[in-house]
Amino acid sequence: MEENYTGFWGVLRRPFVLDLRALALLRVATAAVVLLDLAIRSTDLEAHYANMGVLPLAVLHDHVWSAYQFSLHAASGLWQAQAGLFLLAAGLAVLLLLGYHTRLATVASWVLLVSVQNRNPLIGQGGDDLLRMLLFWGMFLPWGRVWSWDARDRPAPARLDYFSAATVAYVVQIALLYWCTALLKNGPEWTRTGTALYYAFSLDQLLLPGGRLLYPHPDLLRGLTFATYYMELLLPFALFLPVGVKWWRLMVVGVLFGFHLGISVTLYVGLFFIINMVSLLGLLPPTALDWLTGRAAPHVARAAGWRARLPAWPLPWRLRLERTREPSAGSRRVLRAVRETFVALTLAYVCWWNLDDVAVLRPTGRLMVAPARWFGLLFRVDQHWGMFAPVVFKDDGWYLFDATTADNRHIDLNRAGAPIVHTKPAAVVSLFKNDRWRKYSENYLFVSNAWMRPYYCNYLLRIWHENPAHAPLTHLSIVYMKEVSLPDYRVAKPVREVLCECEPEPASTQDDAKVLDE
Repeated sequence: MEENYTGFWGVLRRPFVLDLRALALLRVATAAVVLLDLAIRSTDLEAHYANMGVLPLAVLHDHVWSAYQFSLHAASGLWQAQAGLFLLAAGLAVLLLLGYHTRLATVASWVLLVSVQNRNPLIGQGGDDLLRMLLFWGMFLPWGRVWSWDARDRPAPARLDYFSAATVAYVVQIALLYWCTALLKNGPEWTRTGTALYYAFSLDQLLLPGGRLLYPHPDLLRGLTFATYYMELLLPFALFLPVGVKWWRLMVVGVLFGFHLGISVTLYVGLFFIINMVSLLGLLPPTALDWLTGRAAPHVARAAGWRARLPAWPLPWRLRLERTREPSAGSRRVLRAVRETFVALTLAYVCWWNLDDVAVLRPTGRLMVAPARWFGLLFRVDQHWGMFAPVVFKDDGWYLFDATTADNRHIDLNRAGAPIVHTKPAAVVSLFKNDRWRKYSENYLFVSNAWMRPYYCNYLLRIWHENPAHAPLTHLSIVYMKEVSLPDYRVAKPVREVLCECEPEPASTQDDAKVLDE
């Protein structure tokens, strides 16, 4: 690749030249993650996206809505409507995976991903920002040019290397993620004492078996803390070196793959580690892709005999985002100039947003004035990479859903109605159905989010009483057994904090609520 980019400008372009096959892998993996995300979210259609769940539409608009946001999922409070949108999003993700009407599938998948994230921001995490940005930059990348259904009837590209403003944006976005993650970690436990991972592994809500093995070794944790901090701060610079590009990229991808695999076995972070690993695939150099295609060649040859056809599905001209005929040379230049200008300006805006987000880079005040934030909120290029920053959260603990039955027994709805027990569970992580619920429970603790509490309390009562086999309840208290993480392996005595109390509504009121929901 480097020999094809000589001269001053050619050398400057080298770090941003990507292989079309790497972009195809990025497309396939991104679509697969979208499908996985939809599958996990679909298990809570009513709870997270319908009016009968924890965030009714009226409450969404009152507390966590921006005038610049849009959401198709907020058009209806019915779970059936959400199911229809989820099926549509899944179908579009399959088309994106196959590379069928790739540009249109990318744009539509991005719209629906933004829509579902806007519907319930209380369950979002950093990986959601990255997945959203992969689809956004993917709209301007030729990630359907090879290894796609669209490419079957087109001649193979003359060159596999590709450079544009979008490739620059993609590489810079990856670097911004890790740079900002490090710069936001400005607490002493990251920069001086090296105790950040000790505190992270003290969080029973996140701790997995791999973390339990590392936790008893303070010197190892201290070394891993500093290694994590400096890796995130320094490693992205390797992406911009114009000499030995393929080796630097292989190193970056290899180190970060290992890093995120380590996270996956030590901390419960949902899809975060998978999305981060997927985001790196577009960086793979031709050397790695030549090896991969060589290994895959026998399987491709066997699949070549498959003659299945997808319908042509001619689209109305207003919806055609792919070329149906070759434009003139003049039109190509104009369209490319418009696209490159838009991508460059958006990338500048994204850099501005991230600079404004990192306090250490703006010691004299905000860099972005409030009126300028509309673009980021509308197109959802807003982003925040504050993972365990500026310090690790130390208010650890576990939930008890202390319900009182009609015969005055106390049961825990968080453990399927077992008798209430105040001792810590062997694995606190097991109390969460999935990471979306873990994130919701984390947000539930904040005093600023106290408005969330009665909706969750009433939702728990309602779904309990929907099962006729369950004992009737007269009262429910959502209790947090707070166990603050202490230094030097000291263990704090849990403190019982009642976050919310509620009683079942009369049956007639519940019926009226269901009618309104429908």
